[in-house]
Amino acid sequence: MITRIISGTIGIALAAYVIQEGGTIFSIAAAILAVLAWFEFTRAFSHRGGNPTLLSGLLGIGGMLYGAYLGQLDMILLALMASAVLALLTSVILRGDVSVPDVCISVAGIVYIGLPFAHLIMLRDISGAAYVTPIETFDLGTVMVWIMFIGTWASDSFAYFAGRSFGSHRLAPAISPNKTVEGFLGGLIGTIAALVGLGYVLSMPLTQMAGLGAAIAVLGTFGDLVESLMKRHVGIKDSGAIIPGHGGIWDRFDSVLFTAPLVYYYTIYFVLR
Repeated sequence: MITRIISGTIGIALAAYVIQEGGTIFSIAAAILAVLAWFEFTRAFSHRGGNPTLLSGLLGIGGMLYGAYLGQLDMILLALMASAVLALLTSVILRGDVSVPDVCISVAGIVYIGLPFAHLIMLRDISGAAYVTPIETFDLGTVMVWIMFIGTWASDSFAYFAGRSFGSHRLAPAISPNKTVEGFLGGLIGTIAALVGLGYVLSMPLTQMAGLGAAIAVLGTFGDLVESLMKRHVGIKDSGAIIPGHGGIWDRFDSVLFTAPLVYYYTIYFVLR
């Protein structure tokens, strides 16, 4: 537990620095996390004898993140299309070593990991009204990234403690036996409360923030369950051990893969309009 707390504290401090800096530093950090998550993803599916196309994923994810950094949606689509074609060509050229299921898993993984991190970069780069707080004045992109991370962390934390304290009804026993309905409800209520509190401090519409909090809790839980389903399929407990006491990058960002696009589109369609 001490190791988990220490590594978590260091991680939050690093995240705060990267989020506040934004720009190239934020994009590089996102790219490093995405590449590490991709390595963990391909290694996980290799446990069952599969052979995902590592190179096509690196090129596709790298291209999508570079397109997000430049703000060029066409480049993101080009990188996605090119990586899918490369994966298919690899299956043809290396027939017998890269199977059709390997290609399908590879393309799905590129979309599953690459696009959410691209949305995260684009979210941080959104410009708009400044928000004044007792701590600092934040631009729109910074505020929304913080809202996304705080909401996701709140969902995980409140669900964990509510599940430990009151959990008795399994939420998805075939996928993740430790998750409970009570934990989910605790995470839902806690996330709504956290975002309403942030909305009050930032003078944002409280009803919308409550709805966003509920959506983050639901999609964050689904993100966690999706990763749990994949890990159960390939027969592993953790995706890695790069973060002491927390597992791998994929383990830590499984919910963010769902909540980052959510908050991006919320910002585009509700905050900027």
